[in-house]
Amino acid sequence: MNAARTAASSSYRALLSVAVPLVITSVSFTVQNFCDRMFLAWYSPVTLQAAVPAGILFFTMVCGFMAAAGFASSLVAQYYGSGDLRSCSRSLAQAVFLALFSFPLILLLIPAGRWILALGGHPPEVLAAEKTYFTVLMSGGLFLPLSAAAASFFSGRGLTRTVMLCALAGTVMNLVLNGLLIFGVGPFPEMGIAGAAFASVISGFLSPVMMLWICFSEKSNRLYDTRNLFYFDPDLFRRLLRFGIPSGLHLAFNTASFTLFVLLIGRLGETAFMAANIALSVNMIAFMPAIGIGQAAGILAGQHIGRRDLDGASAVGWRAVHLGWVYTLCAAMTFVLMPEFYIRLFANGDVPFGEVVSLARTLLIFAACWGLMDATNLILSGALRGAGDTHFVMWYETAMAWFFFAAGELLIVLVLKRGVLAAWAWALVYISLLALGMIARFRSNRWQRIELIERREPVPEPVSADGIPA
Repeated sequence: MNAARTAASSSYRALLSVAVPLVITSVSFTVQNFCDRMFLAWYSPVTLQAAVPAGILFFTMVCGFMAAAGFASSLVAQYYGSGDLRSCSRSLAQAVFLALFSFPLILLLIPAGRWILALGGHPPEVLAAEKTYFTVLMSGGLFLPLSAAAASFFSGRGLTRTVMLCALAGTVMNLVLNGLLIFGVGPFPEMGIAGAAFASVISGFLSPVMMLWICFSEKSNRLYDTRNLFYFDPDLFRRLLRFGIPSGLHLAFNTASFTLFVLLIGRLGETAFMAANIALSVNMIAFMPAIGIGQAAGILAGQHIGRRDLDGASAVGWRAVHLGWVYTLCAAMTFVLMPEFYIRLFANGDVPFGEVVSLARTLLIFAACWGLMDATNLILSGALRGAGDTHFVMWYETAMAWFFFAAGELLIVLVLKRGVLAAWAWALVYISLLALGMIARFRSNRWQRIELIERREPVPEPVSADGIPA
């Protein structure tokens, strides 16, 4: 690869072309969750208090399967960069099989999740709502790993606009169903928090169904032979497990520690719990786009490594961090300058608004402070996973999540009996240390020595009838 092509493919423009649709996809997920919780806050304070911990626990129990199946995007990216286009289709097949195999395990986790919710010590009416929301989501939990599997075929090749459009369709459906099923409109019954969960499950399947239909359409089959290559490949499936399971375990353990944090906050009183839930919901505005930028960094880094362009892979990672900082700073400024705008979105006549607003305003300042560090960690860990460095990310972040963050929060809340501000200050220290660890690892360049794929002779990139690359 010549220097001009290296510079062009690792430029901010190339990064933005892949990242912007993924950021919009992440924002659509943020809007969906934000509106879920806003509608539930309007419906009842109890349902808002229940939705945050139950929703986080659901994601905790399913995200490992989602991340493992979604790691196929790194395989697709490196195969695509190396020119082995048939293996892109084989990787998609293994990811779909992994998602389907995960569903029985997701269902088996429902009793454990309900037991964990009971340990939170929340009021009976909140616990009952939590169990309802969690059980419905888990019963349809296949939609997350299946979405990640289907999206890998497009995102790994940099076709993130397709992923975005399918995700937006699911978000629109979710918003419509929320209004119909939570409050009961026309022939639809009033289902409250159960309606929000059913809306999420039903709309959650729209995106993967649309993407899989495109994957196996006549055009995709003609260009990538997707139908003939949809079979179980033991060797490639084992490679997906070898690198995907650490990615899944990392996300699951990391999210589990944060779930523990949320449950512990619930022990600090109704005002602290409500203010923290509002601040965490608002924080997703900064959090989710950084995930999208990190995914883009992983995709482009993987494509560069597939072409054996290690300098380009490194440049993509650092430029993605720069983009993440710009966005996060803008979001953080709104948290500090206009907190009441966000907080009032959750206002309800039954909510003790005067008691909550001051504390929520302070917690949003914490969220603004940890934003840059959080973005750095999310983006660089995404780039490392795209290179196949999933084992380091898993071990470092899991150790920090449990031996530092969770252990410290247990000490602060249960032993020292400190309040919500001390708990959030410890979270700020933890997120900062995560970011410093990712910076050190990415600077070391050890990730450049990982061999994620086998090498084959490249073939020309397929083109459609109009001459445009597929």
